[in-house]
Amino acid sequence: MKSEIIGVGTELLLGQIANTNAQWISKELAHYGISVYFHSAVGDNIDRVEKTFEQAADRSDIVFVTGGLGPTEDDLTRDAASRLFQAELIEDIQSLANIEGYFAKNNRRMTENNRKQALVLNGGRVLANEEGMAPGQLYHYKDTLFVFLPGVPSEMKRLMTEQVFPYLVHNYQLESEIKSEMLRFIGIGESQLEHDLQDLISSQSNPTIAPLAGEGDVAIRLTASGANAAELLASLKTEILERVGAHYFGSDSITIEEAVQDILVQKGLKAGAAESLTGGKFIEKLISLKGASAVCEGGFVVYTPDAKKSILQVPADIIDSYGTVSEQCAAKMAENAQKLLNIDIAISFTGVAGPTESEGHQPGLVYIGLKAKDAPASVSRYYFDGSRDKIRGRAVVKGYELLFHYLKKII
Repeated sequence: MKSEIIGVGTELLLGQIANTNAQWISKELAHYGISVYFHSAVGDNIDRVEKTFEQAADRSDIVFVTGGLGPTEDDLTRDAASRLFQAELIEDIQSLANIEGYFAKNNRRMTENNRKQALVLNGGRVLANEEGMAPGQLYHYKDTLFVFLPGVPSEMKRLMTEQVFPYLVHNYQLESEIKSEMLRFIGIGESQLEHDLQDLISSQSNPTIAPLAGEGDVAIRLTASGANAAELLASLKTEILERVGAHYFGSDSITIEEAVQDILVQKGLKAGAAESLTGGKFIEKLISLKGASAVCEGGFVVYTPDAKKSILQVPADIIDSYGTVSEQCAAKMAENAQKLLNIDIAISFTGVAGPTESEGHQPGLVYIGLKAKDAPASVSRYYFDGSRDKIRGRAVVKGYELLFHYLKKII
């Protein structure tokens, strides 16, 4: 069964709001074995909306339409559908009563244009909207079921959950459930990951494998269908992790900072940071997580040489002899942060974010120091390409990568 989702509203095309409705519907449809083949967004133009509906009817079994059911002149979903389906728009008595009741309950005067929200396609099935005003509707056009839904997410979700999904289960022979899992990796490039799994990717059928690049990490989306979808996913995941599991940090929506936090919690450790070019970006990510106080004592932002000396107590002779952008300075920053914060592990960042060189070094040079427990500090040197913001961002991600792998190794 093929389905697609259409979002109606110029605000979607202008980027004023994100089409989270399509994301939610797609995810929920997978639980019912309904595949989504297309996502579309169309502006508030009746000809284009009608054409989009016509195209959808030619290629899909079910079409979910969100938005365009409001009271204003640019809410054109009903009119476009009426024109394409050659179905009269009629006023639904119960929907009008709900709308009038809404205004009365809120002690507001109902303007005439709000009656428009009670208009429905003659011959369709009305979906009463208990969360808002405009009703939804199911309408069969040729061999395609159109599901018209309000654009307000809370209203759409309630209609889908309480009325649309039960209708589909009762009236359609649905496929077995579709299951999907996103495996996330760090410290390995997309091309290397694909190379290591090439035979699995080339021979894929069910489950399918799709490598995806991210900002500093890479992911593999596994998708399986059928009665044994969960078992198929688990088996393939095991095989993949046997090959590249050293770089795996979690599944689905987990971030690398959440993975680091999880290990810190498991091992009962506290971490902190001393940051120069990253300006607090590293510690901000960690502190943003729920429960951060259990694993994070704090951090220092020491941007200038004077701040490094006075706040972090980096000896003047290190800065005078080697500079702030150096292995020696990064090591001392990590050592002193660990000591001053009285923590188990500290990470430090120093380097040149640009746009101009500093201390004779080109933009992109970054030193990251790690100091854990009684072990000596270790420092890694990197060159990152890109703008000032990209260099800083990549340094933060690399810091989390280093910390993640280090934490996995220690007792």
